Amino acid sequence: MARVLAIVSVLGRDQKGVVARISTYLAERDINIEDIEQRVVRGQFLMDMLIDITSASVSLDELVTGLLAIGQDIGMEIRVTLHNQRERKRAVVLVSKESHCLERLIADAKAGELNGDLVLVLGNHETLRPIAEATGIPFRWFPSDDKAAHEAFLLRELDSVRADVVVLARYMQILTPAVVRAYAGRIINIHPSLLPYFPGANPYRQAWEDGVRVTGCTAHFVTEDLDAGPIVLQDVFHIDVGVDTVADIREKGRALEARVLSRAVQLFLNSEIVILNDKVVFKPGMKTLLRNLGE
Repeated sequence: MARVLAIVSVLGRDQKGVVARISTYLAERDINIEDIEQRVVRGQFLMDMLIDITSASVSLDELVTGLLAIGQDIGMEIRVTLHNQRERKRAVVLVSKESHCLERLIADAKAGELNGDLVLVLGNHETLRPIAEATGIPFRWFPSDDKAAHEAFLLRELDSVRADVVVLARYMQILTPAVVRAYAGRIINIHPSLLPYFPGANPYRQAWEDGVRVTGCTAHFVTEDLDAGPIVLQDVFHIDVGVDTVADIREKGRALEARVLSRAVQLFLNSEIVILNDKVVFKPGMKTLLRNLGE
């Protein structure tokens, strides 16, 4: 009989006895703990526990209900995710005219790197329609001249596909609170600088004008403060000062932008990141624990 594996994820204020209480509850119901990762960050306790429920003496519903009750009792969030029965997360990509980030996301999805589905591409121009539709991803667009109408279009479309994460793949628009609040903690942007340096428009030109020798890009969660949301990933490239033009710098940056954005999306889809006190904290998630187990 195939094993049935699940992840128990715990998040909340650090306190004594959390691991012992959950472990005891599981052992009493013939559930084996295969692996466990835990840490305390700024007073917050995070834990991902890989469990084998194949021979459990209770039903899945009873297991989940019991763990939720423990969570309520100790004031922590406890979730159970089945390995074989997870619903794949749904990603919607927002674009303007630049294609490199969208192309990388599509390529990584084809290669099986995204633990979720690219279900829709939305734009404020029609330029990238052929790229999306060539791979069978629906593409819809609405001009952004009327900001309110454009964002109403975005919200309708995002709601229609039940988006789990919104990916800004060089989407050259600033989202208003109407969209940001509706998808708080679920919008990932790529910015072409090492934030907090060079926020806003034309960061590569700013880097060139300042004569910096190293710049890069930042994948971050979007908040109501421009380019100031929690940082997921950053990476760098070198500038040959006096030789590289702004166009050279931009060309170097594009490939890096695409890689960093795709990797950040992968981390979100794998449940390997969480926002705590406005900072992104890494945690194992299902994929890491299963890899440790050799599955």
